[in-house]
Amino acid sequence: MITVLAVLIVIGGVIFIHELGHFTFAKLTGMRVEKFSIGFPPRLFGKKIGDTDYCISAIPLGGYVKVSGVIDESMDVDGLESDDPRNFESKKGHQKALYIAGGVIFNLIFAVLLFTFLTIGSGIYDPSPDPIVEELIPGLPAESAGIQKGDIILAINNTPVASWEEMTNIIHAFPNDSIIIRWMHNEKVFEKSLLTISNKILKGSKLVDVGMIGISPVFTHRNAGFFEAVGQGFQSTWYWLKVTVISLKMLVTGEESLKNIGGPIFIAQLAGRSAKSGIAPLLGLMAIISVNLAFINILPIPAFDGGHLIITTIESIIRRPLSIKTKLRIQQIGLAIILTLMALVFYNDIMRLFTGGGM
Repeated sequence: MITVLAVLIVIGGVIFIHELGHFTFAKLTGMRVEKFSIGFPPRLFGKKIGDTDYCISAIPLGGYVKVSGVIDESMDVDGLESDDPRNFESKKGHQKALYIAGGVIFNLIFAVLLFTFLTIGSGIYDPSPDPIVEELIPGLPAESAGIQKGDIILAINNTPVASWEEMTNIIHAFPNDSIIIRWMHNEKVFEKSLLTISNKILKGSKLVDVGMIGISPVFTHRNAGFFEAVGQGFQSTWYWLKVTVISLKMLVTGEESLKNIGGPIFIAQLAGRSAKSGIAPLLGLMAIISVNLAFINILPIPAFDGGHLIITTIESIIRRPLSIKTKLRIQQIGLAIILTLMALVFYNDIMRLFTGGGM
């Protein structure tokens, strides 16, 4: 039950915010909204209020806002050539672009707000510059070597270290490699060779493999001011946007396997695990997925928001709309791409379950 509720909150919430962005900008620019749907057709149930049918649809893989004059997931062509001033085609280029990008804009704003709220709730944890061990990750090299909480790291590979940053930089340079670590415990000095593990972290604009031994520094907690929390909200959103971009680049270039792409089942596992850890991890996961959804949707792929934006840009350049037949064909290609991607992620999710790779 916890997992089900977590999935509804995380996936449903992020999709709702995305569609709310389209809806809001459609209303602000005077467009007629025919449908606000969570899920893809066929329609299950809902209620029509004014011009808009607010509904829940059968395929829980997304959602859509149907505006008069737009060919979208519904493949509805009624009213495309209408002279109604509330029709999409009657609007100026920047108004069309705002409507199309509205979901992406709202997802990014939502992520900033969530990260800001989490920072206000948890405060700021400033790491101590001293190379003193505060926590150890069970089962990782440092704990296995006998290092304990409160120990002071003195040297790595016979190089003395005066700060946590110096120590970290040396260890990072040796992923999956042997290092000699010297530390002090209760005023006694110990030295041991251990094998680091490898982990990927973001450095600059790249995800790189670094060595780690499973220790963390002493942190000093303090309350976060409002503007500091907002700043942290933007920083965290920007960080996860960079991670998303770099991860996609690695998939395209073959540096990362397509087998590692996760879908709804994988997200459900993450959501369930986060929910059991508390509301903060669940909201953090929600923020990360919101950033992911924003970036994926702005890609120039037919049927995605980025694809619609490309069509609008082309029409602005040639100063005439593309034919309905062309738009339908583009949308059909886009849906085929989406279905192919969904088949891949579902396959990956199922294989994780059968091979024990689940959370």
